[in-house]
Amino acid sequence: MTSFPTVFVSHGAPNLVIDTAPATEFLRQFGERLGTPDAAVVVSAHFEAEDPLVSADARPEMIYDFGGFEPELYEMQYPAPGDPALAGRIAGLLRAEGFEAGLKNDRGYDHGTWVPMMLLYPQANVPVVQLSVSPAEDAAYHYRMGTALRPLNDENILILGSGSLTHNLSAYFRGGFTKDAEMPDWVEAFADWMHENVAGGSIDALLDYRSRAPYAEENHPTPEHLMPFFVAAGAAVSGGTEGARVHASSSHGVLAMDAYTFA
Repeated sequence: MTSFPTVFVSHGAPNLVIDTAPATEFLRQFGERLGTPDAAVVVSAHFEAEDPLVSADARPEMIYDFGGFEPELYEMQYPAPGDPALAGRIAGLLRAEGFEAGLKNDRGYDHGTWVPMMLLYPQANVPVVQLSVSPAEDAAYHYRMGTALRPLNDENILILGSGSLTHNLSAYFRGGFTKDAEMPDWVEAFADWMHENVAGGSIDALLDYRSRAPYAEENHPTPEHLMPFFVAAGAAVSGGTEGARVHASSSHGVLAMDAYTFA
């Protein structure tokens, strides 16, 4: 069996998949660096539920959960199969740790899933199971979700958190940021703090990011886009104490597109 690192990526806007941005090019190459898993568990910021839900369809359809983007995005297909057996196992692992986890049918691939997976594995040859986030719960809750998934680490399964290192869309729309705008100080400070604490293995500080990180509320007025980061950290064998930033860039200044791996 092959052991994969657990991974967090910033998936950006849906048109990341057709862009020439640094984050696009990173994801196109990163799948080759990782190798091909037998399956992927994608924790998507766009799949929200009160308690953990696991997608259980054998042939998931597409969800175009966005508006106002290039017409070709609404025609895109990512025909990777689902894995109902793996979905059932994930739900069981979560229940064993006290979560009220359930299975969800008729849950297509949202863009938090198909955008990064289309770039990482364009041949759509990796079965995908999606796992929800719970925005009413904190970082520690999502970290514990990750710890429940640790048995999957040595089974050639990729655990992929898909969100955004920073995600203040209101600031984006108010500020009129161009695509290549520089990061404002308040975004850069938060991204640097996250990097420093991952590099230092400071998982306790990261779990308390809301109180300790500079400009935490400004960068995440709502928490759903950072929660996949904590699932990925918790799922690692090291419990997130051995992490590395593998990509850093920004989109429109306010969206830090950083990616991390955890061993």
